[in-house]
Amino acid sequence: MLLWIYRLLFPFLLLVSAPYYLLRMRRRRGYGENFAHRFGSGEPLPPVPAGRRRIWLQAVSVGEMLAIGPVLEALAHDPGIELYLTTTTSTGYRLARERYASEVVAVEYFPLDWFVFSARAWRRVNPDLVILAEGERWPEHLAQARHRKVPVICINARMSDRSYRRMRGVRPFLRPLFAGITRLLPTSEFDARRFRELGFPSERMAITGNIKLDVTIPLLSPAERSDLREAFGLGDTDPVLLGSSTWPGEEQALLDAWQRLREEGLSCRLLLVPRHAERRDEVKALLERAGVSHHFRSRGRATGEVDVAVGDTTGELRAFTQLAEVVFIGKSLPPHHEGQTPVEAAALGKAIVFGPQLSNFRSISEELLAAGAARTVNSATELGDRLGKLLRSPSERRALGEAAQTWQRRNQGAVTRTVSLIHSEISRSRN
Repeated sequence: MLLWIYRLLFPFLLLVSAPYYLLRMRRRRGYGENFAHRFGSGEPLPPVPAGRRRIWLQAVSVGEMLAIGPVLEALAHDPGIELYLTTTTSTGYRLARERYASEVVAVEYFPLDWFVFSARAWRRVNPDLVILAEGERWPEHLAQARHRKVPVICINARMSDRSYRRMRGVRPFLRPLFAGITRLLPTSEFDARRFRELGFPSERMAITGNIKLDVTIPLLSPAERSDLREAFGLGDTDPVLLGSSTWPGEEQALLDAWQRLREEGLSCRLLLVPRHAERRDEVKALLERAGVSHHFRSRGRATGEVDVAVGDTTGELRAFTQLAEVVFIGKSLPPHHEGQTPVEAAALGKAIVFGPQLSNFRSISEELLAAGAARTVNSATELGDRLGKLLRSPSERRALGEAAQTWQRRNQGAVTRTVSLIHSEISRSRN
């Protein structure tokens, strides 16, 4: 009954929300390509070779696409497995095609979660197993799996504060949703506890850890690092402060902090990487009002040195982070509190600073602070003081970076555990 209510309401909710999402798609661009995938259509897929199992793997956007890389590659090298990969955003789609096209049978957009579109996609794909990354739990998609008796594994499963509050309010209606999930692999005991409180059975859960902590980032050579600095116009000597995946208001806070430090005689450069590249005009207006020299990565190579550089491209944050001495993690200064991931900065041994809470990465941020691997600020007014202390103290930066890398290495192993459990489910489905 609940599923049919969802099915009946979905078209009306889609119509109401369409203007917002169409405007966002227009701003972010790239959504016109293969738009028919959204309705479950696409090129016919080849039949699954005898003796293989087709796995449908869904990861919503760039962050999840990068995170699932080791899992995807481990499964792709199994001769008994064939992978079909979907994503939701245009940036995730481009990244998936660039990185994984040779490893999968197809890369497509995830269909809208209405039964007409979902059923059409399911008939075409006909998977033997479904893997959902992080927070991807769509009612119709899970219902189609349950109807076809196809196992579903949620990997790297987490529950943000926002999702938890929403789901607590509809807890009586969650049973049909959870019934479609065969195995849930939470990133931590904290997330597992939240799932249990919402009614997910403990016997179908296994805590694997966070696969993002198994990240291996290709390091730039000294020559590549120097070339990237030159391309940005950042010079060769001044320390770089990075605003990583910043949200509205945070670029201004970082710019104010940087200008104050420069006035105090601290020579440094600022590198801003907005979470959404389509905000480049907004950031450009901010820099022009401040009267600072600047360069945007999307414009090619800088013709000379600048004070502020902007990384307004997709998929390069890991390289940009290697230019920085101090990294501020975005979406963490009030009113923002959800946070972006600090994992890559930790893996690269950077001095990390973030706002009073990262609710989407609560366990990770708390562990980093407890390990002496990060510093926190409560407001934009505190930001300049904290950044100044770190930029003036190479020894403190080094201690933070070493603690961060030690923490990351200590928490690795989630990919191995995740892949092992996926193989176990595949073996069970074959019997």
